[in-house]
Amino acid sequence: MIRLFWTPVRKLLQFPLVQFSIVIFLILLMQAADENTVLGEAFDGLDKLVDWSVRAVSAVVTVKSFTRSGLTFWLMIAYVYLACWALAAIARIMLGLLIDIIGRNNILWLRHPIARERGAEAYRAWLPLERIRPQQIPQAEWETTYAWPPNNAPPYPPLAQRVARGTAVYAVLLAVIAISLQEFTPVPVLSWIESGLKRAAGL
Repeated sequence: MIRLFWTPVRKLLQFPLVQFSIVIFLILLMQAADENTVLGEAFDGLDKLVDWSVRAVSAVVTVKSFTRSGLTFWLMIAYVYLACWALAAIARIMLGLLIDIIGRNNILWLRHPIARERGAEAYRAWLPLERIRPQQIPQAEWETTYAWPPNNAPPYPPLAQRVARGTAVYAVLLAVIAISLQEFTPVPVLSWIESGLKRAAGL
């Protein structure tokens, strides 16, 4: 019942224009709040963070009045959006842990509906794997090999390894883009980076 009522709200919140409107509303709300309140202090910290970011960009490229105002506007939106995304992710994790505790201890006799819901989700995730199972391989052996190894270890690398691999891939991709822009366009990205590093080092 909760999922039935929450689904249209979640669909609405996933719409980019709605998210943008919420972020703008939060920025205006924090700006209008008194400096001694939590929202006022949050806006003061956000303002300092945006100012520091603009100065960091100014150390790399030349920032004039129009560029500075645009950076201030979009950086403030980006930081508030990231903060909202982080809070929503934390709330989702905490809600998942709460549901785990409720299901494990059968609080309010909710173990059965929680198990049915998660069983349906597990079946939907397992079905594409089952479709490609050869007929000569037993189902139990197929699931043990690819879905749930016998040592109860997940069939994917640890989180630290995945983060390191993703970081390396993105770093290589950004390096290729920067070199391509430097060599084939009039945008001297590498020169900007070198200039920014020299300014940061005081050279």
